[in-house]
Amino acid sequence: MQQIVFLDSDTLDTGITLRHPDFPHHWQSYPSTAPEQVVERLKDASIAIINKVRIGAAELAQLPELRLIALAATGSDNVDLEACRAANVGVCNIRNYSGPSVPEHAMALMLALARNLFCWRQSLLEGRWQQSGQFCFFDHHITDLHGKRLGIIGKGTLGQALGERARGIGMEVRYAQSQVGASHDEDRLPLDELLQSADVISLHCPLTPYTRNLIGERELGLMKPGALLINVGRGGLVDEEALLRALANGRLGGAGFDVASVEPPPPDHPLMKALQYPHFILTPHVAWASEESMQRLADQLIDNINAFAEGRRQHRLV
Repeated sequence: MQQIVFLDSDTLDTGITLRHPDFPHHWQSYPSTAPEQVVERLKDASIAIINKVRIGAAELAQLPELRLIALAATGSDNVDLEACRAANVGVCNIRNYSGPSVPEHAMALMLALARNLFCWRQSLLEGRWQQSGQFCFFDHHITDLHGKRLGIIGKGTLGQALGERARGIGMEVRYAQSQVGASHDEDRLPLDELLQSADVISLHCPLTPYTRNLIGERELGLMKPGALLINVGRGGLVDEEALLRALANGRLGGAGFDVASVEPPPPDHPLMKALQYPHFILTPHVAWASEESMQRLADQLIDNINAFAEGRRQHRLV
């Protein structure tokens, strides 16, 4: 009988239906797992389910029964894939589950910043409407996204989905040229040219040695004064200290982030400090987490495990 252990089940909302696999098994679930608890909790497991828990060569060497690591996420940087290959441990991940949710979140951040929604709400809480004596007042800047250029870094599923939505409200969409391969798409521009010409930059690329701190002091300086920067991709794509300085000096029109280089970020993290500025929005890595997307993730997770038990290679990284 397969022994299945879910090490960090709190990474899925309790309202999501997580069905059990179709084959005989014993299921053990833990809300969260500290690094020093991983080996003890997986010592008899043949299948481990993890989202953000780290498993490396040291842990695998002590887990001879383990045959599959089923990621409840797309990202796999918390698993040593080469060590898994050497140990003959399969790894599978979740794919294409948050197609609507992430681009909608990016659009929400763009619209909230362009229309200064949080500043207007604060003014209402302070009684400013009543004090104005008029049917409206004009304390905060509002700009339309219609007719503006959106520069998207990353032309995968999510980047293209955002482009479709942005065109729907009348934005001009351009993508950055790939750093790792030539592309002749007419809607691609060199990164520097994209930064210089776009009114909004949105990041939708993976975190790799090529893309770490992709947007730093130099790149922020290339952006148009008043431009918006959106990151619903990965923490680490932006030099966060440089972003904090750009927000402080007023060069950026605003920034909306859903990810941080450290999650959760400590109180002294640059993005936490940036919350003092009304033109900065930070959400806690929830762009993916619509009810519909989480259910798709949960369903695909069990489908992947069923496929493994049947000897089929579904969404396998290893």
